[in-house]
Amino acid sequence: MAEPSAATQSPSVSSSSSGAEPSAPGGSGGSSGACPAMGAKSCGSSCADSFVSSSSSQPVSLFSTSQVHDLIFWRDVKKTGFVFGTTLIVLLSLAAFSVISVVSYLILALLSVTIGFRVYKSVIQAVQKSEEGHPFKAYLDVDITLSSEAFHNYMNAAMVHINRALKLVIRLFLVEDLVDSLKLAVFMWLMTYVGAVFNGITLLILAELLVFSVPIVYEKYKTQIDHYVGIARDQTKSIIEKIQAKLPGLAKKKAE
Repeated sequence: MAEPSAATQSPSVSSSSSGAEPSAPGGSGGSSGACPAMGAKSCGSSCADSFVSSSSSQPVSLFSTSQVHDLIFWRDVKKTGFVFGTTLIVLLSLAAFSVISVVSYLILALLSVTIGFRVYKSVIQAVQKSEEGHPFKAYLDVDITLSSEAFHNYMNAAMVHINRALKLVIRLFLVEDLVDSLKLAVFMWLMTYVGAVFNGITLLILAELLVFSVPIVYEKYKTQIDHYVGIARDQTKSIIEKIQAKLPGLAKKKAE
């Protein structure tokens, strides 16, 4: 009865029992012949090096899209409230004081907290005769250096957006599409009235209020908002079609 069980053993068990070294954990079956002349340790180190080199070419973003989405949709109320309150206080301070004053007060407040905590921990350690060390040692040991490769990756990503913006500006100002250029002209004309009422800081405050309020309201009343937005889109589309029909150049181009 022992012979049938031995005959049904898997090929991997037979090969391992014949003296071959077992494959590294997590390795796939397709990579068994990738390093035929190398040992398991050398193959593992070379695979790790190739993984690091391939992953280092990807730029590391400070904030992912999901984190920003969760922030503006108030998934974590405490975190969103802290970010919203802090930025709103900074913007209100900039509206009342100069930039130099706001930055100076912020740095003084931060230094007051860190110096006070450092002195407090030193006194506690002296009273208790403990040797806990510097209270911010864990943060001081963090490596925050930016490698040249990461810097170039960030610059390349920024250049893509800059080149796209330059092409858009050239297309609008050199009137490649007359309707798009007219849209920009109307928008800038409306912004002259906005600028006469609000300044830049006020617009930033309003923008922050909209960013932290509109998404959550839209998520709650999505069906009703989409209905009215669809009606407004249809009306706008019909008006644009009427304007294009009255402009001979655009009508001819559309017909071609």
